[in-house]
Amino acid sequence: MIVAVIPARGGSKRIPRKNIRDFCGKPMIVWSIEAARAAGCFDEIAVSTDDEAIAAVARAAGAATPFVRPAALADDHAGTGAVMRHALDWYADAGRAPAFACCLYATAPFVQSADLAEGLRALRQAGADYALAVTRYAFPIQRALRVNASGGIEMLRPDLAATRSQDLEEAWHDAGQFCWGRAEAWRASAPVFASRCVPVPLPHHRVQDIDTAEDWGRAEWMFRALAAQTAAE
Repeated sequence: MIVAVIPARGGSKRIPRKNIRDFCGKPMIVWSIEAARAAGCFDEIAVSTDDEAIAAVARAAGAATPFVRPAALADDHAGTGAVMRHALDWYADAGRAPAFACCLYATAPFVQSADLAEGLRALRQAGADYALAVTRYAFPIQRALRVNASGGIEMLRPDLAATRSQDLEEAWHDAGQFCWGRAEAWRASAPVFASRCVPVPLPHHRVQDIDTAEDWGRAEWMFRALAAQTAAE
């Protein structure tokens, strides 16, 4: 059995109700559910939530809500790993233990079905524990700056001030869209950011973290631009 688990708690603070807030014509979580359905690689798409309004939107979009997320896993400190363990333990206790599970974020409107399918393929081919959607940093992170105690600017890595950008090591970051994993790895709390995790590279223009009102506005602008480009092709 292969499942998608979409974590979607009800108590988001910075953008209230962001999981079901309208994003370019649909509740935000619906974009993730539709991408998962189109990928054609899931036996079930489950939304892990403590909120009935979110659950109702999820069911209307074709997802399942087979359990209610406990309050202890629905506060600001609950981590993704704990949420995934709870979901997979529930399936195991119900006699439906999955072999693979994809943690698919509710606020990932740029996720594409082909990327989800590629993540499963990469995981299986590598025999790894996880396959994580990643993208390159747009600028060398070694040239990052800090504002010091006196209000001035200084480099985080002054030892690399004279190194050419093209000679600096390339760096990647979590794209904030999905992470595939073997169910036993999730349930054993095996680390994601480790050597047994393989990358699923995504282009910059389809990656945007959405944590603030500014992020939301930028994401809508990017989404509409991509839709217009696709329509023109």
